[in-house]
Amino acid sequence: MPESFRSGYVSLIGRPNVGKSTLLNTVLGQKIAIVTDRPQTTRNRIQGIRTSGDSQIIFIDTPGIHRPKTLLGETMVRSAQEILKEIDVVVFVTEPGHYLSMDREILESLTDCKKPVILLVNKVDQVKRSELLPLIDEYRKLFPFREIIPVSALTGDGIDLFLKQLRQCLPEGPQYYPDDLVTDQIERFMASEIIREKIMAGTSDEIPYSVAVEIIEWKEREDGVTAINANIYVEREGQKGIIIGAKGSMLKSIGTQARLDIERLLDTRVFLQLWVKVKKGWRDDKRVLHELGYR
Repeated sequence: MPESFRSGYVSLIGRPNVGKSTLLNTVLGQKIAIVTDRPQTTRNRIQGIRTSGDSQIIFIDTPGIHRPKTLLGETMVRSAQEILKEIDVVVFVTEPGHYLSMDREILESLTDCKKPVILLVNKVDQVKRSELLPLIDEYRKLFPFREIIPVSALTGDGIDLFLKQLRQCLPEGPQYYPDDLVTDQIERFMASEIIREKIMAGTSDEIPYSVAVEIIEWKEREDGVTAINANIYVEREGQKGIIIGAKGSMLKSIGTQARLDIERLLDTRVFLQLWVKVKKGWRDDKRVLHELGYR
């Protein structure tokens, strides 16, 4: 290990849907975080680990900070705020557009933060370069960022510079995880996130924030197939009907797409069974939230 080996924990924060999960997946070179076009889809802390010859960066993809309307929402925001106490560097992610007032509220929560804060302006592939300079100037006035870096998590533009600057902000330290480990999330959690992503991609607007997935059985069969049974929880009977679809067509599509992604994750054949159940008001039930892994 080099004498100047650096390591540390990095928090990705920002408004919902600014591309934090896409950024994490791009930096790691593989998919570990759910990616959809809907806001507030990250619910749990997801650690992504990037190890190179001279550093190890442990990323925590926090839920988007927003004004919560349910107990689940409050849990997500509290999780994001608590993480700030545990990390070495904060990466604040935003995007071009008229979001300064919303971002200002989040930046106010960082006023007393003693850790380096890097600003990433994501999605720069969607705007002209000339439009970025005024935006960067505005953010410079809002907060004393250590660095301001335009990037595109989708195309990879600016990611190498970001990683170089990020390494310089980390303290010298040990390698916490093995070289080949990219996440500390167990496979069950990863599988449940894949299923939830497929539900969100295939269903209507009323479904995404009312759905949770629980892996109820995980069995390695003698024929080499991993058999997985999962419950999909919704809050109303109407939502259950939407997920199942006409003659089960939607549920079959969700299952097929999820199975293929899980097979790529596990590098083995998968037999996946999905069951849709109604848990009324689960997003405001502390006991149910705890059972589903939300702290």
